[in-house]
Amino acid sequence: MREFIDGATAIARGALDAGATFFAGYPISPATPILLHMIRELPKVGGLAIQGEDEIASISMCVAAAMTGARAFTATSGPGMSLYSETIGLSIMGEVPLVIVDVQRLGPATGGATTPGQGDVQFARWGNSGGYPIIALAPGNVYECYSLTRVAFDLAEKHRCPVFLLTDKELFQALTTADVDRFEAPPVRERVVAEALPAGTHGLRAEETTIPYRAPAPDAAPAYAPIGGPHIVRFTGSTHDEHGFLTKDPVKVGKLNERLRRKIEDHAAELEMATSTTAPGAQTAFVSYGVTTGAMEEAYRIACAEGRAVSTLAVQSLWPVPENAILQFVKPGDGEAVVCRIVVAELNHGDFRREVERVVYRWCAQARVVPPEIVGINRVDGELITPAQFLEQIVGG
Repeated sequence: MREFIDGATAIARGALDAGATFFAGYPISPATPILLHMIRELPKVGGLAIQGEDEIASISMCVAAAMTGARAFTATSGPGMSLYSETIGLSIMGEVPLVIVDVQRLGPATGGATTPGQGDVQFARWGNSGGYPIIALAPGNVYECYSLTRVAFDLAEKHRCPVFLLTDKELFQALTTADVDRFEAPPVRERVVAEALPAGTHGLRAEETTIPYRAPAPDAAPAYAPIGGPHIVRFTGSTHDEHGFLTKDPVKVGKLNERLRRKIEDHAAELEMATSTTAPGAQTAFVSYGVTTGAMEEAYRIACAEGRAVSTLAVQSLWPVPENAILQFVKPGDGEAVVCRIVVAELNHGDFRREVERVVYRWCAQARVVPPEIVGINRVDGELITPAQFLEQIVGG
């Protein structure tokens, strides 16, 4: 069935189909359509949607709902992300399964409230005290708006952490004709609830029936124990031991903080999501994400029609950085990289290009391979990157 649909509607449907039961948000352009959609639709499936008095209250309500059993998410834009930052840190420390939709707009500050941008790429990753890793996905079309929303909810459950869905005003609000029967529906896992431990289990306190922050492995999240459920659960933003008690013990502190890092970074390879095309003999590779992907794909079609060789990489997982997908363009051939130029297109001053440079230059130095030139196509004037801007960057072919 073909339908005229925008990214906001696709994300909202993805959230509902993923089993979302709670939403809280504050009106902010261009993210408000999600709030309106959830207020209208969530009660129909027994869920609850709330317009908070501000962004801080909204994300705080989501944390509370998630830790009492709800499958929660919120949506905002750049200024709201600023206000979310402290509670994002709380979500990392408290291991809260939470999805955050960031509909990016041109910044900084109020910026262009109705103008597309991609300026929150680094902010999403580093906008928490301590700089702990997060997961961030970036849909490139309306189909991915639906499917990656489901993936975001699944990863939030698995890793018990905030998962970001980074989109932008143009993809979010522009209408497009889509065959909704082609929407992919990745599975969303059920929440793993902690079982009651037998009396006398090693390490169990007299009043406890489970140890809420004991993980099965040093790179894994603990089973979920809802507040108000059958177990005693202590929730805190401070460094704590497996029981939830505050601690200064260096061994326990180090164990917790390493696990918060490792449960994402150790799984970076399996979290990679990217699609690529590799043309034999291509000396140029395009890299894009989000709304710039459409222009890249059109440029690729034009180049093929003209007999010009170019390779492409559309990134859906921005954090952790999909290093293996990027390195396919630089694996050695006679002491040189596969391509001589990598072009990264984005609506900012080069946020993701910095990551491509870090990955490529580090690997080439270690492998003693001549690195490719890495350049950016960057627009911060409120307009979208065009296919012609991609085509101008092709060398050789």
